Amino acid sequence: MHNSGMNERTFAGVHQLSLRSIIIGAIGSLIITASSMYIALRMGALPWPTIFVAVLSMALLKMLGKTTQNEINITQTGMSAGAMVAGGLAFTIPGLWILGIWNGAEALEQHFWKVLAIAFSGMILGSILTWYLRPKFVEEDNLPYPIGAAAAETIITGDAGGKKSAVLFGTMGFSAVFTLLRDSLGWIPGALSSKWLYAKNIFAGIWLSPMAVGIGYMIGSLYTGVWFLGGVISYLLIIPLGVLLGIFSSVDAASAFKNTAGIGLMVGTGIGILISYIISAVKKGKEKGNSTTASGNKNIRNSGHSGKKINFLITIISTGIAFVLSVVSGLNVVPSILLIAGVFLASTMAATITGQTGINPMEIFGIIILLAVRLFVEVDATGAFFIAACVAVACGYAGDLLNDYKTGQVLGTNPVAQLISQVVGGIVGTVVASLSMFAIINQFGGVGPDKGLTAAQAFAVSQMVDGIGDPAVFAVAAAIGVLFYLLKVPSMTLGIGLYLPFEITTAVFLGGLIRLVTDRFYSKVSDSGNVAASGFLGGEGITGVTVAIIKMIIGG
Repeated sequence: MHNSGMNERTFAGVHQLSLRSIIIGAIGSLIITASSMYIALRMGALPWPTIFVAVLSMALLKMLGKTTQNEINITQTGMSAGAMVAGGLAFTIPGLWILGIWNGAEALEQHFWKVLAIAFSGMILGSILTWYLRPKFVEEDNLPYPIGAAAAETIITGDAGGKKSAVLFGTMGFSAVFTLLRDSLGWIPGALSSKWLYAKNIFAGIWLSPMAVGIGYMIGSLYTGVWFLGGVISYLLIIPLGVLLGIFSSVDAASAFKNTAGIGLMVGTGIGILISYIISAVKKGKEKGNSTTASGNKNIRNSGHSGKKINFLITIISTGIAFVLSVVSGLNVVPSILLIAGVFLASTMAATITGQTGINPMEIFGIIILLAVRLFVEVDATGAFFIAACVAVACGYAGDLLNDYKTGQVLGTNPVAQLISQVVGGIVGTVVASLSMFAIINQFGGVGPDKGLTAAQAFAVSQMVDGIGDPAVFAVAAAIGVLFYLLKVPSMTLGIGLYLPFEITTAVFLGGLIRLVTDRFYSKVSDSGNVAASGFLGGEGITGVTVAIIKMIIGG
């Protein structure tokens, strides 16, 4: 497997593009998107699928014969395209069920086309903005994009003996069987907990989930440790001690307090991101202004005028289509215009943050733009969720696909070929994400932190739409979130731990502990550990969504 120019394919006049990369990418997008929707709704989190699809693309293409690193990258670009559409929808739209605005199986028939329209609006904006921002962030600024760089390393390194592929499909198979035995046959309990502890208002336990352990392993010990700390504060301190000492009148009151605090931390983190971005932009502007030379100005003037004009024209047309789709979804003209402007700003910030840290808080950007739009115009609850969804989808696209373009920069992949694969995979993924969201919610019969689907981020969005609980608690938590972010403390992860069920937190923390031990004492197998964790995620996600769709079709 290599990148010799003589071995590169050409399809439809595009160098390095192949028909099989488009087809495999589209089929893979269907599976990965459905799996991602299940993971996002069940876990309240969605790790980057980039490494997983890179390994999967490599395995499938090698089975079909000779391939190149660039063909693998183009294929995985299409495969991962729909995952962030799933995340953007899962982190926002389920709030309509949480608030009781949408109910029952009839939601699919009544609202599917509007959801599809707003999802396509976000996908189009995210896709074109990603292309437009690529030269700036990937080439000019050369941001690290750690996930994309890791995917490139995975493809380059490969494995002559096929051990990584064996690990991937082996763990995926184990996870799939485990999920089937747990969720469909009931032979394995969903979680382990103590009735004695529950009676004392200590809601501790552990969710039996390969997916949760895999997520914890991929996140690492730092973030899982902070996540676990948030769970300890909520479920071992605030609720049991708060009720016992009379600080709160009931468990519900204590839960409302910790939920408001968690949401405040997350929103505060988003504000901190904005502040940090503005400060950084001002500093960089001054530095560039002081260092600009005549020759530099000449180079800028003479570089890529025609390409920039084409990009600008495509951006205008795509923005117009996205605007029309947002109106079709039910938004009025003025909110749609403000939404488009907000998406441009939020996507740029998401691209920067993902490039610098590998973290992309897409739903936080959705909340921030939603609150900003509401400063200028009144928006009903459904419209508010749609605004947040469009922003989240676009921001997810900006982060995920710039990771892919970073991989392409390292490997020397033609970005035009990646763009085509991305658009095809994105179209498939948008349809699948919209359908699978309705299917999974219908299967579980409820959405919320204390129900079958945690949808933690959608819960946070719902609280911002329906009110923020105690304003004082929210304001203090938001201020702490800003401070923590500026001090480089992962306050968003702490906020997630505050309101997610402790059973999930414990399972994720277990994965983080395994990663800590592996990194310290078994560093040689750390790469295989990431592949195994990806298999755990993929197996449970694919099985879970397949069961949900089958039951929806047969009415089970």
